[in-house]
Amino acid sequence: MPEVTIRYFAAARSAAGRSTATAEATSIGDLVATVSADRPELARVLSICTFLLNGERADPTTALSAGAQVDALPPFAGG
Repeated sequence: MPEVTIRYFAAARSAAGRSTATAEATSIGDLVATVSADRPELARVLSICTFLLNGERADPTTALSAGAQVDALPPFAGG
C-alpha cells in the first residue's frame, strides 16, 4: 500500500490533535478509515470534509499513489 500524507485544517486539526499524519492507504476513503479508526470525533469531522488530492478536489473513491498529499477541509463558517 502506498504511504500518503493527510493535512488537517480547522476542526479536523482540532479533532486529530495534530496538523498532519502519514498512513498507508489505497483511496481517500481507505485513508479516512485508517486515520479515524477508534477516533469517533475525527471520524465525524472527516465525514463532512471536502478533500483535495495534490491540490485537486477528490472524493472517497479517488485512488492514492505513494507520496500523495491529501488535505481535509471541513466546512468553514463565514460572515
